[in-house]
Amino acid sequence: MSSSNLGDFIITGTDTDIGKTVFSAALMLGLNNAGENTSYWKPIQSGIAGGVDTKAVQKLTALPNEKFLPEGYVFTEPLSPHRAAEIDGMEIDVKGLRIPPHEGRLLIEGAGGLMVPLTRKNLLVNLFRHWKAPAILCARTGLGTINHTLLSLEALWARKMPIHGIVFIGEENEDNMKTIAEFSGEKILGRLPLLDKLDAASLQKAFDENFKIEDF
Repeated sequence: MSSSNLGDFIITGTDTDIGKTVFSAALMLGLNNAGENTSYWKPIQSGIAGGVDTKAVQKLTALPNEKFLPEGYVFTEPLSPHRAAEIDGMEIDVKGLRIPPHEGRLLIEGAGGLMVPLTRKNLLVNLFRHWKAPAILCARTGLGTINHTLLSLEALWARKMPIHGIVFIGEENEDNMKTIAEFSGEKILGRLPLLDKLDAASLQKAFDENFKIEDF
């Protein structure tokens, strides 16, 4: 399995529906508008009824087609990748799933949380470990996030994966963020608030107000 280019990031989360896709769109805008040639890749897409994440990020950012790499696998059902693959009569070739060639930087968005199975024998986090790109962990701000975030970090630490930092998504909860920072020692990159309107302008504004481009 290939390692990543310098500057690539794995965007992962403490659970499904954390907001990884919206944050990926915000970071895509932040980096590209700062002059960093950055592309997006969703290696494994489970569920197509609501549209695929690649198209969602493209719509949110209004960035050109060449910034979006085709998915490695697309499965019909919104289930864990191993089960979604089985239902579609497929199996993920974990050893053969490599980061595609690309220019500039690449944001790689995972599927669900770190410990989701890709097959009956392989977990997503182990694939990420082989890719060697630093992880940005997306976490909720509300009740339960301390436990979920520290457990996710334990999974990354156990595999000696590089961690770029933690991004919180949701309403402000200063104590939860502070507590996770104190227990983990990991860098808090910022918090993406819940937005009433999701489009390129609102995401860029939210990124500028809540993150520092030099942290990426």
